[in-house]
This record gives sequence, C-alpha cells and structure tokens, in this order.
Amino acid sequence: MPGLIIIGSGPAGVSAAESFRRYDDESPLTIFTADPHPPYFRPPLSKQYLQGKTDEVELHLPRWFDEHSIELVHSATVDSIDLAERNVVVDGARHRYRSLVLACGASPSPPPVPGGERALRLRSHADASRLRRAATRASSAVIIGAGFIGCEAAASLAIRRLAVTVVAPDPAPQTERLGREAGDRLLALLRRADVRYVGGVEVKAIHEHGLALDDGTTIDADLVVAATGVKPDSDLAEAAGIKVEHSRIVVGADMATSMDGVYAAGDVAIAYNATAKRCLAVEHWQDAIDEGAVAGTNAAGHYATWDGVPGFWTTIGDTTVKYHAWGDGYQFSRLVERDGGFTVWYESDGTAVGVLTCNADDDYDLGEHLIMERKPAPLSAT
Repeated sequence: MPGLIIIGSGPAGVSAAESFRRYDDESPLTIFTADPHPPYFRPPLSKQYLQGKTDEVELHLPRWFDEHSIELVHSATVDSIDLAERNVVVDGARHRYRSLVLACGASPSPPPVPGGERALRLRSHADASRLRRAATRASSAVIIGAGFIGCEAAASLAIRRLAVTVVAPDPAPQTERLGREAGDRLLALLRRADVRYVGGVEVKAIHEHGLALDDGTTIDADLVVAATGVKPDSDLAEAAGIKVEHSRIVVGADMATSMDGVYAAGDVAIAYNATAKRCLAVEHWQDAIDEGAVAGTNAAGHYATWDGVPGFWTTIGDTTVKYHAWGDGYQFSRLVERDGGFTVWYESDGTAVGVLTCNADDDYDLGEHLIMERKPAPLSAT
C-alpha cells in the first residue's frame, strides 16, 4: 500500500518524517532528496563548521532512518508529480503515494552581475565544505550581503584570520528590515569580530581577484562569497498545478496545499499562521521544523496547525542575537539598553510584532508572549 513520500531532506522534510512516524509506524515512508549528504543541521555551516571547529552536523545517524523504517534516497531527481494518479516520477521511475509532503527548500541565487557565477555560496553542506577548503588557502574574503548568514560567515572567516569585508546596500546591516538602531548594533558586532563593513554600495562586477562596486572602487580578495538571498524551489509544484504565489507554495495552517493529500512546509511554503491570522513566508530553521511537524501529523491522519511566533538565534563572532517577529513589517521600533546587551521592540497598531535581543533573554521570552497575545511592548514604541 502507498504511504508518505517526502521531497526534501532539510529540517522540514525530516521533521515531517519524525512526526508521521510518531502516529504511523507501519505505512511506507520515503524521503527523496537531491542532496548527496545525509540530512544535516544547516545553522552550524556558517559558524562552527566553517570555523573548522566541528564536522558533526548530522541531523540523525544513518541507522536512525533504518530503525524508523524510513527509506532515504540521496542524489535523486524528482522529474514530476502526477496528482491524478498520486505518484511522483523520480529519475524516470514512478512511486505511488497516499500523502505527499513538499519540503523542497530554496536555492541560493548568484549575484545578477557580470562574473556572478564566480562567487561562492553558503547554503548546502557541499557549499560549506567548498568554502572551508578555499579558506585554508586564502588570506582575504569579501562577503556580498549583510543578512544574518552573511554576517555569520564574515565573522567565522575572520576567526580563521582572513581579512574580511562585507559589502551591502544598507548603511548598516539590515537597516531596511530591522531599523537603523538595530543595524548599528549589528555593525558594532561585525567590527568587534574584525570585519570591515562597506555600506551604501552595489556590486557592479565580480572578477578573478575580487569585485568592482558601483561607486567606482574595487576590493581585492582571494574569496568572494554571495549571501544574497534564495529562491524557493517551487517549480515542481507549479508545474503540477499546485497553487503557488510569489514563488512559494500556498498552504493553510495545517500545511495542506490546494491539492488533496499534498502538503508543503519550510522555505518553499507561504503558510497561514493561525495566531497571526495571515500568511507568512518564513526562512528560519526552527519554523521549518515546526511546519514540517504539522505537515507530518496531518499526513498521518491527525490534526495540527502552525500557530507559533517565528523566531531564530544567530551568532556573530562570540555574540548571540535572538529574534521573534511575524516578519512582515512594523510601524515603530525602540531600542532599550540592557546590561551587556540591548533589546529592540517592534510595534504596529499599538501591539508588539517583533523583538530583537542581545544578552536579554527575559525580553526575548517576554516578547514571544506579547507578540502572540497581541499586547503592546513594555513601553510605547515611538
């Protein structure tokens, strides 16, 4: 009898498998993944792994999949989905399913400039291994992009004693997303990690020995790393006729797509959050796990919904920053100094919609509750 097929072995896919097996230990369960590596934690790739401090990034040991009767097929190419016949075509062979979870993830996009293909990326285990090997032969690096992955990678390469420069259009890291006060604090963390920041610029071209900026300057470097965002891998779903908007698979709070028996979770999905009461596109590790668990539970015939406040932790050098937010904007922000750290509160229409903390765990925990309960930040944000 057909069972569950999962496409993708990232956090959402593996979490879906774990959750499904919690309720159904008999039905067939297969994970098809294009990745040649066993499922792994992605967060350490830009930190401890890149720094050379660990090689242990596996989500589970190989025997775990055998013990839970999960067939894990690596280096697989999923050609198409046949919704009418309820099967997927993988490397030319058809596989029937009762339920299907699309946890296809997202792929990094090279900078759309001449020479963009020269830039190294940092998304997969293979990407991180390639960059780590290259770093052993390099003395300098340029990171394009000041998102959290870019900042983490920059600090990690600086720990390896490379001269590192981050270039980005914002005057400080993520000012457009998090505000100038938060951006200035992130900038201070980069500088404390001995990372140089060049803001207010766009990359014009990437050449063999560095890159050229739109202000006419050039930066020489042995390595150029692009941390410029990702594109959801939704082409397979769209080709099958599953509803897709803005390159993401549209799902409800139960992770169900527009087609019966098909679920989606993680970076590839835009999901309705039962607490926020709107659809959110989230690219955080923990939320991919949470969404995957919801998808696996429902695929097993039980019921669950996604209703938590999205959040994540990031480490820049030796400093950890934590963030809870709906992630779709705010009206006001306010920075509060804390002993050895800070908190930035975000509000819209008089209620908390986000909190960013550094060495302020009480605020982080409080912020999650305030956001979920639609209450204001401790003081009015102006």
